[in-house]
Amino acid sequence: MAEPTTVDRNLAMEAVRITEATAIAAARFMGRGDEEAADRAAARAMHEALSRLAIDGTIVIGHAGGAEDEHLFVGERIGQGAGPEVAVALLPLEGPTIIAKGEPNGLSVIAMAENGGFLQIPSRYMEKLAVGPGLPENVVDLDAEPAENLTNLAR
Repeated sequence: MAEPTTVDRNLAMEAVRITEATAIAAARFMGRGDEEAADRAAARAMHEALSRLAIDGTIVIGHAGGAEDEHLFVGERIGQGAGPEVAVALLPLEGPTIIAKGEPNGLSVIAMAENGGFLQIPSRYMEKLAVGPGLPENVVDLDAEPAENLTNLAR
C-alpha cells in the first residue's frame, strides 16, 4: 500500500467546524437589520478559525479586495503554514440581507482543494441576458452586441 501524502488528509470536519463558527457569529445579528455587521462578524469568525487550521493555504476565491482592514481576500495566505498546501474558496456569509431581516437560508461556504484544484476564472466571467416572455423567435441573439439586441427588441 502506498504511503499517504499530506494532501490525502481529510479536512472535511475542520471545514464543518469553520462554517459552524462562522454561522454562529452571523446568527448573533439575525433580525437586527444590520447586514454589514452580520457580514463582518461572519468574516472575522471564519478568518480566526482558518488561522488556527493546520494548513498552508492560499485563498483563491474570496473577497476581491485586500485592504488592510479586510480579511479573506484573494491571495491571502491562511492557516498555520504547516500541513497540506491547499487552495481555499470561501464565502463567509451568503445572504447577509436575509440574515439581517431574520429570514432563513443564510449560508457559510468553504471549499478546499490541492493547489491548482480550482478553475481560475476572472471575477467577471459571464454575460447575462434576460428578456420577458412572448417574443417572436430570433429577436434576441446571445452572440449579438447589446445595441443590436435592443434595436431588435424595440422593433
